[in-house]
Amino acid sequence: MAETDQRVRLAAFRFLEDLERRHDLLPRASLEQGFDFEGTRVPMVGPQGIFKPALCRLPLSISTSPARPNRPRPYDDTFGDDGLLRYRYRGTNPEHHENRGLREAMRLRVPLVYFHGIVTGRYVADYPVFIVGDTPDGLTFTVSVDDRRFASLGNVPDADSPEADVRRRYVTREVQQRLHQREFRERVLAAYRRHCAVCRLKRDKLLEAAHIIPDRDEHGLPVVSNGISLCALHHSAFDAHLIAVTPDYRVEVRRDVLEETDGPMLIHGLQGFHGQAIRVPRREMDRPDRGLLEERYALFRAV
Repeated sequence: MAETDQRVRLAAFRFLEDLERRHDLLPRASLEQGFDFEGTRVPMVGPQGIFKPALCRLPLSISTSPARPNRPRPYDDTFGDDGLLRYRYRGTNPEHHENRGLREAMRLRVPLVYFHGIVTGRYVADYPVFIVGDTPDGLTFTVSVDDRRFASLGNVPDADSPEADVRRRYVTREVQQRLHQREFRERVLAAYRRHCAVCRLKRDKLLEAAHIIPDRDEHGLPVVSNGISLCALHHSAFDAHLIAVTPDYRVEVRRDVLEETDGPMLIHGLQGFHGQAIRVPRREMDRPDRGLLEERYALFRAV
C-alpha cells in the first residue's frame, strides 16, 4: 500500500504539470475529475479541504477556498512570521481522522499538494509541500513548500537537514509573493471585465494588473482601487511614466513621446490615446482611487 501511495503521488505531480501547461489557473472541475491511475480514477480534491483518495493511505492534497468580499475563507491559509504557511485543522477536534492523517504525513515526511483558491473555481497548485509542524492549541499545521525538482522523487534526500529548512523557507516566501500577485491580478482583471483600460484589448494572456502606487510603498495596498487592468504594452508605458492616468480618468501621454516620430506603432499604440477616457469598473468601489492617481500623476509630471 505504501508503494502504491508513493506512485499515485508521483502520477499526481505529473498530472498537475500537464494541467499547468494548459491553464493559467487550474479549473476545479479538472481537479475533481483527476487522472487515471492503472484503471482507477484519482480525483485531486474533494468536498473538504483535506483530501485523501481511495488509493492513498494518507492525504494527497490540502486546499483553501478563495476569499470573498467581507467574508473569511472557510479554511484560511496564512503566513507566519517564520515565512511558513499555517493550515487550519478540519474542525476543532485534533483527533479528527483527517487531522490525524496530516499528522501521520508529517511523521513520515510524505509530500502533498497545496491548492490555493484564487477566485471561485480556480486554483494555484504548490507541490511538493510538507507538514513540518503541528500546533493543537492553535488548531493549525505548519506547511512548507519545497523546490519543484523534488516533485519527481519519491522522497527528499535531505529532508531533515538545515539546508532543506532554509531552502523551504525561501521557496515558501516566494509562494507568498506569487499568491498575492495572482490574487491581485484576478481581482483587478475581473473588475475591468478582462479588458485593457486604455486600448480595450481583451486577450487575457496579454493583460496585467498595474499598481497605481507600487506594492513596496505603504500606500500600495493590493486592492482593486489601487490597480488598473492594462495590456503588456500600456502597463510598461505606465510604469516607465511614458503615459499617465489623470485623476479624472483620462490618458495623458508624455510630451516628448507625443512629439516623437517613430512610425505607426507609436502613433496607434501610444500617441493616439492621448486625452482619451479609460474604461473603468462598473462598481464605484473598484474604480481607481483618485487620491492615489493624484499621487502617481505628480510623479509623472515630475519626470
